[in-house]
Amino acid sequence: MRALIFADRVGLELAPLTEKLAVPLLPVAGKELLIYTIEDLVGAGIRDLVVVATAHGEQTGASTLGDGQRWGATIRYVLSRGEEQPATVWSRLSLADAEAVLALRGDLLRSPVTSEFLQQAQGKTGTSAFCEAGEDPRGSLLLLRPGAPAPGDLLDCLSWDQPKPLPTAGGCVGAHWSLNCLDGLAAFHRANLDLLAGRIPGLAIAGRTVALGLFAGRKASVMPKSLRQGMAYVGANSRVHPEAELLGEVVIGDDVVVDRAATIRNSVIFPRTYVGELVEISNAIVANNYLIRVDTGALLKIDEAFLLGSLGAAEGRAPVSLWDRLMAVLLLILSAPLWPIAAAAAALAGGGRLMVTGERMGNRADAGTAVFTERCWNTEIPVLRHLPRLLAVIAGHLRLVGVSPLTPAEDATRTEDWQRVRDQSPVGLLGPTQIDLTDDAPLDERLLSDAFYARSQSWKKDTGYLLRGLMSLFDGKGWRRGRAAGE
Repeated sequence: MRALIFADRVGLELAPLTEKLAVPLLPVAGKELLIYTIEDLVGAGIRDLVVVATAHGEQTGASTLGDGQRWGATIRYVLSRGEEQPATVWSRLSLADAEAVLALRGDLLRSPVTSEFLQQAQGKTGTSAFCEAGEDPRGSLLLLRPGAPAPGDLLDCLSWDQPKPLPTAGGCVGAHWSLNCLDGLAAFHRANLDLLAGRIPGLAIAGRTVALGLFAGRKASVMPKSLRQGMAYVGANSRVHPEAELLGEVVIGDDVVVDRAATIRNSVIFPRTYVGELVEISNAIVANNYLIRVDTGALLKIDEAFLLGSLGAAEGRAPVSLWDRLMAVLLLILSAPLWPIAAAAAALAGGGRLMVTGERMGNRADAGTAVFTERCWNTEIPVLRHLPRLLAVIAGHLRLVGVSPLTPAEDATRTEDWQRVRDQSPVGLLGPTQIDLTDDAPLDERLLSDAFYARSQSWKKDTGYLLRGLMSLFDGKGWRRGRAAGE
């Protein structure tokens, strides 16, 4: 049997959540929405999946969900213009008549009922069987057996914008289940909290149990005392400060930082969001710097990054771009006259070593670690000392512009949430910390400078730092600073 999954919603009713994510990839209590449908189908023994998606959804779906191998299934993506009539999409597909097709929508949340539906459908004769979920036909399951005529009229029940009710006779299967179409921001908020609280039959929250009512994803950091009452889920790689308070029902996405003394009540925090110190959030969805009150419908955009903000994509261990490497090659060629000077300065420094080595945290993770061995000239003149970092950029360990590289020992000393904000930006050769601070500046001062950079990073600012780095060749400070900290 094959499943035809319609997941081509445009998602205007869920803006601004859908500005960067397609509807089927919206996170619901730690999982992308479409995954709940995939798991239900695979659990019922259906492993041949065809997903109808928009161009945005097909691209991001292929990169996020892949080809289905992690579920033991195969996923093929079919392009839609967005919220097309299902019958129109069906007419373009080449689905063989030799096997049955189960058609359904995958951009909504329902109880896992595919197995139950298929069992009951066995008792129905004819070329089709169907079941309507509650009062909304968009949550229906539609089974088309081999030899079925063109199912245009039946497929109309799965149309997102103009669904038609299914007939009450014929192949109708009498089963009902919980359904949330996520047809608005309040519905998205409710879906997250309902799943957390176990109000959707057959669905349970993912993650380990930290304490009674407190669940956490992989590498999440949260103390049981933070949950003052109710239930909470903290997503993978997220950090909740021990002095933060979680009240009622709270769902926190992946890669979120909740800072000291923040209070979150009956709310959903979108992935890669920063919640600042002393911030109070109630009955809301927080998506980066958007605060959406589901009780009043108010949508606020917060401009102060240290109240609410975006932590950006987790680029700290991302591959270095080809542009960075080509520019590093060009800079290496232009800096060629400085290398003999650096060697002479290292020889004058004495000690018998021209080069010194040390471990630094970089961007490459293809070997299972982002630590690389850095080689520097044995001189206290920073412009000369760090010339070999150009080789690290070419090798893919550093970008041209980013936060300052730390030693593994420095990385291990970080305990506060704010100290890890810098991890959301790449590690670079140049940046405000490398340019404006001395090499022996205290670690906290460097981390704070990196955090400000991570919060306000833009290509214009990065271009400015690159130009300032080049100008440091003619700046006396670049020739006077001391040996790098930690070495």
